[in-house]
Amino acid sequence: MRRVLATAGHVDHGKSTLVRALTGRDPDRLAQEKERGLTIELGFAWTTLPDGAEVAFVDVPGHRRFIGTMLSGLGPAPAVVFVVAADQGWQAQSSEHLAAVQALGLRRLLLVVTRADLADPAPTLAAARERLAAAGIEPLGEVAVSAVTGQGMDDLRAALDGLVASLPEPDATAPVRLWADRAFTVGGSGTVVTGTLGAGTLRVGDELELLDEQGHRASVQVRGLHSQDVERAEVGPVSRAAVNLRRVQRDAVGRGAVLLTPGAWEAARVVDVTLGPAGDGGATTGAGVGAASAGAPSAGAAVPPERVTLHVGTADLEVHCRALGAGHARLTLPVDLPWRVGDRVILRDPGSRHLWAAVVLDADPLPLRRRGAARERGEALTAAGTDGVRLRRVRLAGRRVEPAARLERLGLGAASPDPSGSTDPPGGPAEGSERRIADLVVDPAAWQSWRDALAATVRTHHQDQPLSAGLTPAEAAHAIDLPSQHAATLLPALAAAAGLTLQDGRVRDLQAGGLGPAEPGIAQVEAWLREDPFAAPEARDLDDLGVGARELAAAVRLGRVLRLPGEVVLLPDAPARAMRELVGLPQPFTTSQARQALGTTRRVAIPLLEHLDARGWTRRVDAQTREVVR
Repeated sequence: MRRVLATAGHVDHGKSTLVRALTGRDPDRLAQEKERGLTIELGFAWTTLPDGAEVAFVDVPGHRRFIGTMLSGLGPAPAVVFVVAADQGWQAQSSEHLAAVQALGLRRLLLVVTRADLADPAPTLAAARERLAAAGIEPLGEVAVSAVTGQGMDDLRAALDGLVASLPEPDATAPVRLWADRAFTVGGSGTVVTGTLGAGTLRVGDELELLDEQGHRASVQVRGLHSQDVERAEVGPVSRAAVNLRRVQRDAVGRGAVLLTPGAWEAARVVDVTLGPAGDGGATTGAGVGAASAGAPSAGAAVPPERVTLHVGTADLEVHCRALGAGHARLTLPVDLPWRVGDRVILRDPGSRHLWAAVVLDADPLPLRRRGAARERGEALTAAGTDGVRLRRVRLAGRRVEPAARLERLGLGAASPDPSGSTDPPGGPAEGSERRIADLVVDPAAWQSWRDALAATVRTHHQDQPLSAGLTPAEAAHAIDLPSQHAATLLPALAAAAGLTLQDGRVRDLQAGGLGPAEPGIAQVEAWLREDPFAAPEARDLDDLGVGARELAAAVRLGRVLRLPGEVVLLPDAPARAMRELVGLPQPFTTSQARQALGTTRRVAIPLLEHLDARGWTRRVDAQTREVVR
């Protein structure tokens, strides 16, 4: 089992010293960090716990000037080791770090009071416990230690075992989203990107998509993998991973870049979020804590200012924030980022240091073009809450139809169709339920509107033009405002739902339409042919009866007559009648013999015989004769 934990806590409270004592490795790698005794960049170290779990620590800086770096370290970690020094107690950045922990939804936390050799840890433990309780967090363990003397270190290792055992099993089959926290070049190998792999599996040879911090996309290949300084063929979650990449230069990758499973993520630069104050880290007043709260970050105003810093993964970007009523906002980013509904992010006002927790509810939402649209959007999101089914319905209500694959990428997946291509339950779909048509998911209100409009449009068309074969698919789709890119998929299902048929390139109502004024003329033709089945009327006869090409086409469509090449008009049963005569002839027979047997002319006999050939009832023997197929 491998897991990753992040440290958190005020500057100079012993986070790096604690990691060093646990792992035997120094997480501070920069000369400037060693000279100043101050963590500036993210540090990494690892060890094996008594129960055998391999644990990597992401050591974050505590100084408030490096809050962006701190947030990039906390973001991908599933649990936190929260550090408070016994000799200093709760401090400003303790509150700020706890606010970030709250905002990121990190509830698995181990409280560690360091420097127990310098001061009694009990008051600090009590004060920190109070702060955590005010923040709604109950630590999974509390330990007082001294990294210098070794006091409590065995208890800490046991508590870490318990913390790791409490973590949910990560999904090794999930798509990869690895936020880069470092990138560097190794001689002879090329570019290496490091990050915390929270889900999914990386393998040597994998093709990935790199989305850099400028929003540029590139296809890259995994050349090699390391985790905890060991070369590996694959790395699963949750792990620290160093990924050696092909087809990318070091200067093209920085912190905030992200490696992705191709096609598995919805990248967008506009997202709608629900907002909440990140909290003040549980700031309270009272003995031992009031003085320490000075300088703690404020919970912030109800709505962030228009320009704020967005922290997601290891990226931090200045974004535009537009309020969507109370409790929601639309964020517009300068670049595309990969999103899933439910992603937790932090908004920060660099001036006031206010923090806001935010949860992504939609990515790439529709533009707000009319007056009142922002308020209506906020109301819809409020009604949906964070429930995935309701958020999918809100998205569908705006877009009317979405590819199921896109909803899956957003984490708003719909059910897969059954082998018949429908997800409707037995007896048909419930009224008001969304529809799955092939690879599309359709809003129920849009479906009903399109269905009703199609039925009304086609029937009105038949009333106005009774001889018409119906509407072409393009005409029908345009008439009901069906999205052109999805019309070919949706129209057949809509026609069926509306009681219509789509065949021979026309949408029509089998029960509607008729022959109108041509009815008497077609009836007369039928009467003639019943008396003499192969005496097809001449063109002048049809003209006299007012039966033209459109009238004949309508009669054919209604099954009233059979139309053969050369404007030969017969009854639909004429081929069967002809076969009864031809089967009695000596085989093979000539066209002249067939003509005489049917009592008709060459004008009728030739196209009729060719029709029988096409149906496989007769076949040519040579240029002069044919025979009945038995």
